[in-house]
Amino acid sequence: MRFKCDHDLHIHSYMSRCSGNPDQNPNSILEYGERNGFKTLCLTDHVWDETIPTDFEWYISHPYEREKTILPLPQSDKVRFLFGCETDMDKNFTIGISKKIVDEMDFFIIPTTHMHLNGFSVEGTEDGDMRAELWVRRFDAVLDSELPLEKAGIAHLTCGLIWGDRTLEVIDKIPEDEFHRLFEKAAKRGLGIELNFSAVFADSRTADIMLRPYRVAREEKCKFYLGSDRHSPERYPGQVRSNFESIIDLLDLTEDDKIPLLL
Repeated sequence: MRFKCDHDLHIHSYMSRCSGNPDQNPNSILEYGERNGFKTLCLTDHVWDETIPTDFEWYISHPYEREKTILPLPQSDKVRFLFGCETDMDKNFTIGISKKIVDEMDFFIIPTTHMHLNGFSVEGTEDGDMRAELWVRRFDAVLDSELPLEKAGIAHLTCGLIWGDRTLEVIDKIPEDEFHRLFEKAAKRGLGIELNFSAVFADSRTADIMLRPYRVAREEKCKFYLGSDRHSPERYPGQVRSNFESIIDLLDLTEDDKIPLLL
């Protein structure tokens, strides 16, 4: 059976400083889910565990104790609204969440591609080759962590935060055998792979580079979930769902490719 477009597991509210939009609140997010026919949503505001040292002010302002104040989340007969977070990884490969916090959440996501945070996740002087190496090393760091990855997803692996409009150059530099090695490990640890990219490509070469990691992930029996990284109410209703449907078709996904949380 074709992969059902029935969820969105990467959504921010006004609690994330990158949103800050009061209209992006739990009730409006629930309405978004109902309007799009999604059966499961997950709130994934940014969180950095206060018990893990960091001097990065942006994450100091996103402690877990603050995030919990948004609870309880509204529910409906149509939509299951889960509580989670998006944490991060610094340039020393420290992940900003503890197992204690993870145990209190339904799902959490870790971005390894936040290479735009100069001084925090990267030095800021890295060229394309170095960023390709970091893409691999940061993914490995997640896979080697002691966190329960069976309730985790790895966020936006091919997003423009890697190197702006030169991001495709970075992805293209990653050897095929490294993709296979990483996604084989991800499948064994039960780590979900987020589908979060525009399904509209400039040409076939662009499409091939962007889709290659996800195609390898499927070959290695990884499981997937859809995530919009939505920060504000929809400007164009239905656009998120339409893009999700196109991604599903491009990768020829079935229900067997879906993470267990959604089954």
